[in-house]
Amino acid sequence: VQLQASGGGLVQAGGSLRLSCAASGRTFSGYSMGWFRQAPGKEREFVTAIRWSGGTTYYADSVKGRFTISRDSTKNTMYLQMDSLKPEDTAVYFCALSKRTYWSGRSPTEFGFWGQGTQVTVSS
Repeated sequence: VQLQASGGGLVQAGGSLRLSCAASGRTFSGYSMGWFRQAPGKEREFVTAIRWSGGTTYYADSVKGRFTISRDSTKNTMYLQMDSLKPEDTAVYFCALSKRTYWSGRSPTEFGFWGQGTQVTVSS
């Protein structure tokens, strides 16, 4: 499995960015894909995830209403639309594929494949 994240950058507070994660190497039906982020000196934290089949979504409270996760099954690509960005959203964002074919939670340990990360910097 290969996950390739892209779309990060520098944006002012209140602005928007869209991240993409191109996936390859297997069929993803039944699995979940998610976004995590890690700021300097902090642990990696869950941002959002989507069930590849059915499209059920999960969000961290800190991004609910501002971020939107989606996927295009025909392109094997997942997206993260980030609006109303805040300086505290600054982090390296990683996409990840779950280990299991059922939802087993938001812990990074439940995700077995990771992309390389893309930097998002929000200036105040």
